[in-house]
Amino acid sequence: MSDVCIIGAGIHPFGRTPGRSGRDQGVFAVRQALTDAGIDWADVQFAFGGSSASGAADIMVNELGLTGLPFVNVANGCATGGSSLAAARAAIASGEFEIGLAVGFDKHDRGAFDPKPAEWGLPEWYGEAGFMLTTQFFAMKLQRYMAIHGISRVTLGRVAEKAFRNGTLADHAWRRSPVDLDTILNAPMINDPLTKYMFCSPAEGGVALILASEKKARELGIKPVRLKTASVRTRPPGSFEVFASSIDVERGVSSSVLASTAAFEAAGIGPGDIDVAQLQDTESGAEIMHMAENGFCADGEQEAWLAEGRSGIGGPLPINTDGGCLACGEPIGASGLRQVYENIVQLRGAAGARQVQGNPKTAYSHVYGAPGISAVAILER
Repeated sequence: MSDVCIIGAGIHPFGRTPGRSGRDQGVFAVRQALTDAGIDWADVQFAFGGSSASGAADIMVNELGLTGLPFVNVANGCATGGSSLAAARAAIASGEFEIGLAVGFDKHDRGAFDPKPAEWGLPEWYGEAGFMLTTQFFAMKLQRYMAIHGISRVTLGRVAEKAFRNGTLADHAWRRSPVDLDTILNAPMINDPLTKYMFCSPAEGGVALILASEKKARELGIKPVRLKTASVRTRPPGSFEVFASSIDVERGVSSSVLASTAAFEAAGIGPGDIDVAQLQDTESGAEIMHMAENGFCADGEQEAWLAEGRSGIGGPLPINTDGGCLACGEPIGASGLRQVYENIVQLRGAAGARQVQGNPKTAYSHVYGAPGISAVAILER
């Protein structure tokens, strides 16, 4: 089977943009991606896209053009972007289409997300106990992980410090100022052990990627980034994921482990072959746990990784080179595609001051959403 290629990428800066709707930001990103690929909207044969708070993505055709293309709306929580990408890849790999779009955007209200128990198949007591507040759930999950594997609060702080440092170098990031480790550790506690600087915030932004068959990319004369694989997996028995109302005595692996394993098998490579990675980091502990779940280190090794700067831009495996969710915020529909956008920029050698050295050839992205769904994509040039 020939590779699926990414031939165009566009992004609307993340953060807050008064006067511009989430859909407007998505349209902005699509037009930028079309220009990057050197094609017109009429050339796009299909689209997959999603938004959590800004309406159905397919309404974008009102602004982009009524061409009659099939446009499928995707809703997979924080994994929406990764799921859209996987679906778009499959549509081209099947041979049915030659060129298509994966797009995501959002414009969230200020403050924490406010999901309702009934919407997730949960009893009212779960919300009354405070567990629908995702910051509280992740803090409790993290406490357990830290106790078992010897992770310190200093390491949590180092994740956030790295994120804000990297964000200063990314034009599309929301948080563009560094925050020192002492400030992070001594900031107001939100949910123990996580202070306010260890959480991302709901935000705004849009990302669009143009995908094409290898044959079509050659016809257009484009040197593409190859999308070697994109996998999506839901939670297996024994996993403990957001909105889980209990924890099994016999523990199983997570959806992230399943998606990562499937992606590496499909790509025919392993974690040691990856040059740059973007991992879901809705809070500092998420990045730490996901480092292990995606196979990049053993549980507990993160303490040394962060202390020695191994996941910094100059380290052996740079992680979240644009600051991740901590620096960019998390517009749900766009967040997973932002990771892929950042990897494309890195593989093109166009990341400027945050460029990973050593001429990176492979890149990895991982996104995780409620109620336990993960998507992984591996890129290669």
